[in-house]
Amino acid sequence: MGQRNRLQFIILGLLNQQPQTGYDLAKAFENEIGEFWQAQHSQIYPMLKRLEAAGEITHEDTVTGEKLAKKQYTLTPTGREKLVAWVSQPSPELTPNKDEFILKLYFIKDVDDPRIQPMLREQYRLHQAQLAHLQQRQATVFPDTSTIDQAYGHYLILDHAIAREAHYVSWLTQYLTPED
Repeated sequence: MGQRNRLQFIILGLLNQQPQTGYDLAKAFENEIGEFWQAQHSQIYPMLKRLEAAGEITHEDTVTGEKLAKKQYTLTPTGREKLVAWVSQPSPELTPNKDEFILKLYFIKDVDDPRIQPMLREQYRLHQAQLAHLQQRQATVFPDTSTIDQAYGHYLILDHAIAREAHYVSWLTQYLTPED
């Protein structure tokens, strides 16, 4: 199933949480959803039209400020049924990780290649920063057990992302040599 097909379920799921504009949905991909799934405006807006044509969402024109009209999208009962059916299905496939750094490493054959250590250091800095960001998000979004109980699946995803980044940093550390 391609990213485009899964995008419909992400949008249905976000609208199941609350009515949102296309802009609000796009912003979700910059924050929480963006930690594990990417989508651009050019994908989101056509999918909204498709979902609306299928009767899975509907919109209401709202005005903000003096003249700015926005479409506020809402999930329909048909859309909710589709979302529930999708969440209930098994997920029996592993999704390949598209990590360009790992791909580049594959093509380096010599242990003494001068590109390896700078690449490892760069990735260490990036993953260390991502780990700190995720830990901060967890502290902000889930400050207590009641907030965890209200969005347990989201908490599990964030916890998984933290464990993944901590492991990546640990793995990189094994192969880093001290800088001169």
